[in-house]
Amino acid sequence: MLNACSNKSNNKQDPQNLYYQKAIKYRDLGRIDSSYVYFNRAKDQYLLQKDSLGVGKCLVNMGYIAKNEGDYFAAQEISLSAISYLDETKKDQAALISSNYNTLGLAFYQLKEYNDALRFYNYALKFINVPLYKFICLNNIAKVHEEVHNYNEAIKNYHLVLKGTVNDSIEYSRALANLSFANWLRDSNYNALPGLLKSLAIRKQQKDTLGLNHSFAQLADYYTKTNPNTALNYANNMYNVAEKLNRPDDRLEALEKLVRLSSGVKTKQYFERYRTLEDSIQIDRNKSKNQFALIRYETEKQKSDNLILQKDNTEKKYQLIKQKTILILGLIFAFFTIITSIILYNRRKQRIELETQNTIRENQLKTSKKVHDVVANGLYRIMTKLDNEQPFKDNPIVDEIEELYEKSRDISYEEKFTEQNFHEKLSRLLISFATPNTKILIVGNEGSLWNKVSAPIKYELEHILQELMVNMKKHSSANDVLIRFEQEGNQMNISYSDNGVGMPADLHFNNGLTNTGNRINSINGVITFESNNGKGLKIKITFPLT
Repeated sequence: MLNACSNKSNNKQDPQNLYYQKAIKYRDLGRIDSSYVYFNRAKDQYLLQKDSLGVGKCLVNMGYIAKNEGDYFAAQEISLSAISYLDETKKDQAALISSNYNTLGLAFYQLKEYNDALRFYNYALKFINVPLYKFICLNNIAKVHEEVHNYNEAIKNYHLVLKGTVNDSIEYSRALANLSFANWLRDSNYNALPGLLKSLAIRKQQKDTLGLNHSFAQLADYYTKTNPNTALNYANNMYNVAEKLNRPDDRLEALEKLVRLSSGVKTKQYFERYRTLEDSIQIDRNKSKNQFALIRYETEKQKSDNLILQKDNTEKKYQLIKQKTILILGLIFAFFTIITSIILYNRRKQRIELETQNTIRENQLKTSKKVHDVVANGLYRIMTKLDNEQPFKDNPIVDEIEELYEKSRDISYEEKFTEQNFHEKLSRLLISFATPNTKILIVGNEGSLWNKVSAPIKYELEHILQELMVNMKKHSSANDVLIRFEQEGNQMNISYSDNGVGMPADLHFNNGLTNTGNRINSINGVITFESNNGKGLKIKITFPLT
C-alpha cells in the first residue's frame, strides 16, 4: 500500500479568495464533490488575479481529489498542468511541488505505468524537507521496484526506510513488514515470519488499524501455499478490518483471497460478494469521473460564453468609432481581403490537387483509406504536437513532417490492430489532439463499455473518431470539445460537440470524410451532423452492439 509524501503547507486559507476558503473547509469536512467545485472556482479567480501560486494550489488539490476518487487519467492531466504554475526555485513552494509530483507518481502507479511512477516519485523526493516524508516517499519507490520484480533495489530502499524510522513505531513497522515480505518474494525459502509477526505486534500495540490491514494481507499471502487454513484466517481478519475502515479496494482484495482459499459453498458466497462490491465500486467511480469532467466542462463553457459576450460589447464600441475611421478601415479591409483570398485560393488549390490524386484509381480506395487513417493522420498529430512545443516552433523538421504527411497518401502498408485496453488507447488518441487553446473532455469511456463490441468494430471506430478529431483540428477553430460515450440498451451512442465555426454549407466530402461514411456503413451505424450557424458543431454516431 502507498502513502502520500506531502505536508499540510498547501492547506493554508487565503483571505483574498473566498472560494479557496470554502474548498478547504469542504475538503476537511469530507464533502469532496463540493470541495472540488470550489477549488475549480478558486482557480478561475486566481487566473483573473494573475496569481500563479494560487492557481497551482488549486490544481494540486484537484489532482489529489481526482486520484483519490479513482479518476487517474484526470489526476494526471490536472497535476501535469499544475507544474507550469509552480516555481521550483522557491523554497516555500517545495512542499506543494513534492505533493503534486507524488500525486502523479500514485496515479501512474495505479495505471501500472511503473517507469513514469518511479520518475515522479524521484522528482517528489528532491523537494521534500521533512525527513519522515522522505522515508514515506522512499517506501513508495521501493513498492514500484517490488511490483516490477526488481527485488534487490526494493530491499535496498526498504533498508533505508527501516534505519530512518526507528523512532516512529508506525513507519518502522511498515518498513519491517515490507522488507521481510520483499525478501520472501525474492527467495521463497526466506523466513519472513519473524519480521511480519513483529510488525503485526507493533501495529496492534499502536492501534494502527490501517497497518493491521496491510499485515493481514501479507501474512495471508505468505501462508497461502504452506498453510492455507492460516492464510484463510488472516484473509478473514483483513476483510473485517477493511470493512471497519470502509476501504472498498481492500475489501475487494480480501474477498479475492477468500475466494482462492475457501472451498465449496463459501467460495461461491465470497465470489458473489466480490462481484457485487466490484460493480458498486465501479459505479461510484464512474459517477465521480463523470461529475468531475462535467464540472470542468461547464466551467470552461461559461468562460467561453463570457468571452463571446465581451466580444459583442467590443464590437458595439467599434461600430461607434467606425464612422470616423471609415477610409482607413476600408483600406485595411481591402488589404486583408486580398491576402485572405490569396491564402484561401492556394489552400483550395492544394486541397483539389490532393483530392484528385486520391481518386485517380478506384481500385486503390481500400489501400488509400488505410494509409490516410494510419499514417497521414498520425503524422498530422505529431506535427500538431510539435507546433505547440516551444523548442520546435519554426523548426525545419516540422516542414519536413508536413511534406511526409502529403506524400504518405500514396504509400500503403499493413497495420496491426490491438484491442487490449481499448478504452485507454482511445482516451490517449482523443487527448492527443488537445492544445493550450483546445480542451478535450471525455465522458463515459470506461473499459466495461467495450465488452460487447467486437474487434473489427473497435478498429473502424478508432479511425472514425481519429478522422473527426483531425477535421476538428483542421477546420473547426474550437476551444472546447466534448466526446461522450454511453450504452443505451443494445446500442452504443457516441456524441461529439464543439464550440467551433461549425460545418460550412458548401462542404465537400474529401477522402477522409468519405472513408468515415464508408466505415459507418460497415458497422451498420448512423452518423448525423448538426451545425449551429457558425457557433459549433454536434455529431452523433449510433451503432448496434451485436
